[in-house]
Amino acid sequence: MNRTSLAYCLAGAALLAVLPLLLTQGLLNAAIQMLIAALFASAYNLLCGQAGMLSFGHAAYFGVGAFATVHAMNALDGAGLLPTPLMPLAGALAGLLFGAVAGWFATQRTGTYFAMITLAIAELVHSLAPHLKGVFGGEAGISTMRMPAWGFDFGSTIQVYYLTLAWVLAGMALLYLYTRTPLGRLTVGLRENSHRLRFLGYNVHGLGTSAFAVSAMFSGMAGGLQVLSNESANYVVFDASLSAAAVLNTYIGGVQVFLGPALGAALMTFFGYAVSDLTRSWLLYQGILFVLVMMYMPGGLAGLAATTRRLREQHRLAKLAPACAQALGCVALAGAGLVFTIELLQRLFSQEYRARIPMDSAQAWPAVTLFEHMWLPGAASTWALPLAALGAGAMLFVLCRRRLARLAGRNTASLPAHPTAGHTQEAA
Repeated sequence: MNRTSLAYCLAGAALLAVLPLLLTQGLLNAAIQMLIAALFASAYNLLCGQAGMLSFGHAAYFGVGAFATVHAMNALDGAGLLPTPLMPLAGALAGLLFGAVAGWFATQRTGTYFAMITLAIAELVHSLAPHLKGVFGGEAGISTMRMPAWGFDFGSTIQVYYLTLAWVLAGMALLYLYTRTPLGRLTVGLRENSHRLRFLGYNVHGLGTSAFAVSAMFSGMAGGLQVLSNESANYVVFDASLSAAAVLNTYIGGVQVFLGPALGAALMTFFGYAVSDLTRSWLLYQGILFVLVMMYMPGGLAGLAATTRRLREQHRLAKLAPACAQALGCVALAGAGLVFTIELLQRLFSQEYRARIPMDSAQAWPAVTLFEHMWLPGAASTWALPLAALGAGAMLFVLCRRRLARLAGRNTASLPAHPTAGHTQEAA
């Protein structure tokens, strides 16, 4: 890590430290969930991004860590060798042990077969959890309480936030240090060329199992932090949607940059918190965003930042300004048209609206209230507005791509000729 990156990380940690002074109680709770999601996504990226093993069932290790922590909190009452601030260690240990066993089986295969095995393990745990009431508490789950320790009562959201922040920063630092160790670098070889590693004499299965176990350990730590925040655990933590969220957050943030998954998880968690109260279709927006990132920004948000920085180094700001303006206009217009269309269709297909539709087909459908205006479904102007916005956004998208292509062509043309070209001519 160079000095610039270290300075950015320290500045980000300082900003996180003063957030409780700037946020309301509700936003502070959302910040806690963002931190937990960031740690979970970073743990998942160790397996997916660095080792190249796509897991579809990482919620299993998050959930095992959560239930291990809730049982430890009830059994030890936050005292003894494991006081309340150290309770995430119970989740990390449970995640490590379960991840080592599950990883030993899953890493027997690679590619699609590996992904299907991880999905099967997670679904097995999810289906068994409601029936093992002594362990998972059935549908009601298991409740607990944060007990005082080290002079803190942990009764306020601010104390829980700082405890979560300390564990997340420590977990992220340990994950980064692991990637710099020889073992962590060997996991990159699993992604690039596992056959070459085997030819060089390395135990490929052991490397894969160790990467799986370490990833599961930090996922269990994130599950323990979730229990400290909610003071309860339910078998819902094993749901496939949590595994899907880890995949989505990681790829939206960018798997090639260490902090990319953390950034994606934090933004998408805040997106769900902010948008879920405004619309019923927020999951659809999340899915559309994921598809667009995979199609046009495969490097994720971190990759977009790297591309922007590279273009800034190659070209003057005056040349990039028109392309940036076109890109922003495309996002604004296409986003507005898409949101209008989705929200209008959601209201038209809702049960409340269908109950208002007259039985006589000759009568006009009633107007829909959207964005504090009345819109008639049968009027051409109602659909012309979003279509015009989408068309204008598509046009700006094409213009932006052409402008960037021209800039890339000029940059390639300005490069010096290949060194061997001169020698070839001299030899001739």
